[in-house]
Amino acid sequence: MGAQRGRDLLLKLDVAQNGSFSTVAGLRARRLSLNATSVDVTTAESAGRWRELLEGAGTRTASLSGAGLFKDAASDAEVRSVFFDGAIRPWQVVIPDFGVISGLFQVTALEYAGNHDGEVTYEIALESAGELTFAAV
Repeated sequence: MGAQRGRDLLLKLDVAQNGSFSTVAGLRARRLSLNATSVDVTTAESAGRWRELLEGAGTRTASLSGAGLFKDAASDAEVRSVFFDGAIRPWQVVIPDFGVISGLFQVTALEYAGNHDGEVTYEIALESAGELTFAAV
C-alpha cells in the first residue's frame, strides 16, 4: 500500500443493523490496531527450551480510536445513543486503496472538547465485539 491521505480513512455505522452504513464523523486523526494473543504450549521437552506457541488458538481483537468533528447533529446523536445504551453495533472502517474492515464494535470512550473560539471536537474509542471481516478493494 502506497502513501494515502489520512482524511480518506472513513468510519461508518449501521445504526439500524440492516446493512446500510453511513459515515458518521470527519476524523482528523484515527488509529486502527489489530492484535492477537498467543497461547504458550512450551514444555520441558521443547526443543532447546525454546517457547512453542499453539497455532490459531489465541484471541484476536481490534481497537479503533479517532478524533475530529461529527458529520452533523444526527450523526452525533446516533453515536451518543449507541454509547449511552452500551450497544454493540456493526461498524466499518474504510481504508483507501486497501480494503474495508467490518464487524461488531462497542463504543468504549466518547469525549467532547472545544475552545471558546472554535468548534466542538470529539474523541472516540471502539473495541471489537465479535468476528471481523476484511474485503480488499
